[in-house]
Amino acid sequence: MGSDAVWRRACPAGQVLDLLHARVSEPYAPHVHEEYAVGVCTAGREVIRYRGTLHYAGPGSVVVLEPGEAHTGAPADPPAFTYRVMYPAAGLLSDGMWRTPRFREPVIADPGLAAELRRLHAALGLGAEPLEAESRLSWLLGELVRRHASPSCDFEVRGAGRVARLVMAQLADRLVSPPALAEIAAETGLSRYQLVRSFRTEVGMPPYAWLAQHRVAHARGLLERGCRPAEAAALTGFADQAHLTRWFRRVVGVTPGVYRNSVQDSSPRHG
Repeated sequence: MGSDAVWRRACPAGQVLDLLHARVSEPYAPHVHEEYAVGVCTAGREVIRYRGTLHYAGPGSVVVLEPGEAHTGAPADPPAFTYRVMYPAAGLLSDGMWRTPRFREPVIADPGLAAELRRLHAALGLGAEPLEAESRLSWLLGELVRRHASPSCDFEVRGAGRVARLVMAQLADRLVSPPALAEIAAETGLSRYQLVRSFRTEVGMPPYAWLAQHRVAHARGLLERGCRPAEAAALTGFADQAHLTRWFRRVVGVTPGVYRNSVQDSSPRHG
């Protein structure tokens, strides 16, 4: 990926919070996050494919992507866009609520909140005082939910169907040497075309792309535990370190080495 990116890790509320600040000139591959992605575009304009629709974000807007939702991101206008994004766990947004907040639209026009989130992101990246950081983060995420979360769950909740769950289980169980599509299709009674079509409809990306981002997720865990990039590549099924690096940048936004160094140098994960 053509980008200039800095990845940092903070623990402002007793939980790990990853932060990315990047100038992006090439598209992200389809991928999902285990956490929310809450970001602001600071220069240029981004186009996001999310829930089957294109959305555009520029300065003054807040982007909120929910956990488990497949999406891509790319410059809407050449040559690039610049953004700051944080990845809070669901508990940080649902603090004090009886359910996880939902957002109808991924791009929200709220210049004031966008400016505050941008300032908080920069402060967290520079190592703000813990109590101040926790207070500001809790306040701003609470304001995001209060102002813009859906008041009800009356819109469709996207989820993988039976075929997609079977494919994902097969691929996850055999991460290093995945089965052929024909083998999986035989278990479902579908043709390979029908299998891929069903998977794309249910998940938002083809099986090979889901496998690559799933491998990247596993590689992140290995890197966090001190594994070298070459070792992580071998253990997660990538052909070599260069193959891991290509996909890692397309999904995470930075190289495996940069990511490993940033999380190793950051505060330890709290239990």
